[in-house]
Amino acid sequence: MPRYALKIEYDGAPFVGWQRQRSQLSVQGSIEKSLSKLENKEHTIAGAGRTDAGVHAKSQVAHCDLDKEWEPFRLSEALNFYLKPLPIAITDCALVDKDWHARFSALERKYLFRLLVRRAPSAHEAGFVWQIGHSLDLSKMIEASECLVGKHDFTTFRSSMCQAKSPIKTLDEIKIDRIEGWSGEEFRFQFRARSFLHNQVRSFVGTLERVGAGGWNPIDVKKALDAKDRSACGPVSPPHGLYLTDVLYNSNPFA
Repeated sequence: MPRYALKIEYDGAPFVGWQRQRSQLSVQGSIEKSLSKLENKEHTIAGAGRTDAGVHAKSQVAHCDLDKEWEPFRLSEALNFYLKPLPIAITDCALVDKDWHARFSALERKYLFRLLVRRAPSAHEAGFVWQIGHSLDLSKMIEASECLVGKHDFTTFRSSMCQAKSPIKTLDEIKIDRIEGWSGEEFRFQFRARSFLHNQVRSFVGTLERVGAGGWNPIDVKKALDAKDRSACGPVSPPHGLYLTDVLYNSNPFA
C-alpha cells in the first residue's frame, strides 16, 4: 500500500477548518471524498496541522495511503479534478516511505498573519487580511514580541478549548515587517516553531496589535505571559488574516 505526501493550498473561508466534521464542509473531508472517487472506499488522511475555520494555507502537508501505485503528478491532477469547484489545490505530490508521517515527521511549521491598515474597504483583499483603520507603531510591536520568543508556558495565549497536553512550547522566531502593498500599508507577522497551541498565533497578533495601537505598553505583553492566565490575553485576531505557509522536514519529500 503506497503512501503519498500531498502539498495543499486552500482558501479557508468556506470550511469549518482542516479537521473532518460530520455533516460540515472541511478541507480534510473534502480531500478524503475526492480520494474515494479514485479508489472506491473510505479514506483517512493525516495533516501536518489543524487550521481553524477561516484560516488559509499556502503549503499544508498531508499524507494518504492508496491501494495501487499512482504516478504522483497524475494523482495530483486527478484529485484537483474532483476537488472542483472547492478552493483547494494539490500543488505537489510525492511517493514517500511507509513510516513517513505528515504530522509526526514535521520538524517545524511556519505561519504568516497579514494585517492591512486602510480606512476604505478593500475590494481585492477582503477575506484574506485583517483590516483595521488606525495606524500601528512597528517598533513597539517588535519590542513587545521579543519576550514571546523561546520556551514558555503559553497558557495566556492558548484557547480554553486547546487539547494540547501541555501549554509549554518553544517559539523559535517572530518577525514583523511593514510593507507597502498594492492595497495599502500592510504589517506581516511571521511565526516559526515546531508546533503551536490552539489559537496561539491569533492570540499573539491580537495582543501585539493592541501594543501597536497604543492601548497596551510593550511590558504589558510580558506581564500577560507571566500571568499564565487566559483572561490576561488581549483580543484574539480574526482567522482570515492567517496562513499556514510552510511545513519543514528532515528531507523535503517534494524535492
